[in-house]
Amino acid sequence: MTTLQTQIPDQLLQQAQYLVQQGWVANMDALIAESMRRYLESHSEAMTEQFIREDVNWGLQGRSE
Repeated sequence: MTTLQTQIPDQLLQQAQYLVQQGWVANMDALIAESMRRYLESHSEAMTEQFIREDVNWGLQGRSE
């Protein structure tokens, strides 16, 4: 397990705290972990495509040192 320190807008924090208080999620840690998991899952295809493009460009152009 890793600890993160970050800054977020006050309004976003208030919305997150409200969800915890209403019982929609167990605690702030669980909310953040679930949010990150969903974001990464929803963007995995785009990230994979970007990595492939970068690899192809590197292969076509070689290293630029």
